[in-house]
Amino acid sequence: MNLSVLKYTGEEAGRSVVLPEEVFGIDPNDHAIYLDVKSILAGGRQGTHQSKERGAVSGSRRKIKRQKGTGTARAGDVKSPLFRGGGRIFGPKPRDYSFKLNRKVKKLARKSAFAYKAQASHISVLESFSFDTPKTKNYLGMLQSLSFSDKKTLLILPNVDKNIVLSSRNVKQTKVLCVDHVNTYDLMQAKRLLIMESAIAPIVEKLRP
Repeated sequence: MNLSVLKYTGEEAGRSVVLPEEVFGIDPNDHAIYLDVKSILAGGRQGTHQSKERGAVSGSRRKIKRQKGTGTARAGDVKSPLFRGGGRIFGPKPRDYSFKLNRKVKKLARKSAFAYKAQASHISVLESFSFDTPKTKNYLGMLQSLSFSDKKTLLILPNVDKNIVLSSRNVKQTKVLCVDHVNTYDLMQAKRLLIMESAIAPIVEKLRP
């Protein structure tokens, strides 16, 4: 896939770049994407939910009435799950929802996400740039110049650029990630993918088998 390199002002840089087929031209694997996104979302769950079982409820353990002769059902203490205010049977406990996913499956999922964006022509390559100072106005101006101000965008940098990250922090529907932090979920969520030219080689190197 051959794309023209753009400046962050929206103008063409006068050259083009070829996106490697081994990452951007593969046949996407939907199941790998599903598994990786499921893993990412599961890992983000806090898992701090908890309810009190019978042993954790405060109250007397005295049997509230005699076993026989009352004409009603047998009953133990007031902490029984059958009574209002009693314990809960098989209630939720704190747990870790994350699960292991093979490295090859994660790589395949990310390559599949990149391939989907390439097939839909939703990738733009930007000439390497930076801001002198962190200003939201600078980042908004870049999106407006590229006509992406109304779209959900993901900008991929080769390394963390503090000024760009801080400039984008207050902008809705946009996210800035370096190559090391790119994941399948963010790739699939973005409507437009902006890749800094110098980030293409690290992406390919990271996703190479």
